[in-house]
Amino acid sequence: MLSSVAAGIDGSREGLAAAHWAAQEAVRRGAGLVLVHARPDGPGPAPQSSPDVPGPAPHTPPHTPPDGGGRTARVLHEAAVSVRAAHPGLEVAAREETGAPVPVLLAAAGRADVLVLGSLGLGRAARGWGTGSVARQVAGRSPCPVVLVRAGRCAADEHLPAVDGVAPDEIPETPYRTVVLGLDVTHPCDDVLAFGFEAARRRGADLLAVHAVTVPPPGASAPGAEQGADPGTDVVAAREGALAAALRPWCEKYPAVAVTTAVVPGPAGAGLARAAAGAGLLVVGRRTGSGAPGSGAVVPEVVQHVAAPVAVVPHP
Repeated sequence: MLSSVAAGIDGSREGLAAAHWAAQEAVRRGAGLVLVHARPDGPGPAPQSSPDVPGPAPHTPPHTPPDGGGRTARVLHEAAVSVRAAHPGLEVAAREETGAPVPVLLAAAGRADVLVLGSLGLGRAARGWGTGSVARQVAGRSPCPVVLVRAGRCAADEHLPAVDGVAPDEIPETPYRTVVLGLDVTHPCDDVLAFGFEAARRRGADLLAVHAVTVPPPGASAPGAEQGADPGTDVVAAREGALAAALRPWCEKYPAVAVTTAVVPGPAGAGLARAAAGAGLLVVGRRTGSGAPGSGAVVPEVVQHVAAPVAVVPHP
């Protein structure tokens, strides 16, 4: 495959939702899909792979694992059958890898354009994103963007509600929900901007670029400010100008993408969560390199409070 979308499969509802979201993304990108399941070291059946060809594997009963037994092969096979049934023309490869989940998924991320994982989602993210969790470790170390999808997501959820009289099978023809791009204007990065604009372009969706800033409290004074001036207003105005400047070349590159902006006061995680209410996708950045703060507090907070899939894009 020249390009691919990978999804981590673990037998959970979240993992199956991730597989189907990844399949939709692969279709949008014109890419292949790779389903990956990690089998811990130890005795058991040898790793199996489904053929890298579209459609169901030939001569394989729909509910029988290719190796005739083993939970890993069964989980992987059932996910592949489900995805192929929903997307008959999609090239799907199902791969069982021996090893712990984190290194297996990081290796898959190194071969893919984007990796999709299941997230415990609303009200449960503290447990799923806790210290040592697979999602946290992979999203915090992956060389490619990682999209976190919670259970229950389906194709219709990415679209605006259908108008009266539209049949359920016509829902994918309704417009996509807005793509929200969280941007740090003090450290803008092309990788994050490119992912957000491309996501909006592929969907024909609007893009909302959001920057969160902590403003001085009422009554505080700023150096050089006039007496009685509100320093918070000056800070917001400055960040609005910086946000517009960061977006300008990308708006010129993607003239078909309708872009709106918002500078919201307060912590980044809470501000992005509010902005992404009702969105189809939230895109945030994660700094890499020596001394980088990693995903920090923003990613766990938005994963906990945002129903939409969250794309975590690594950047220098």
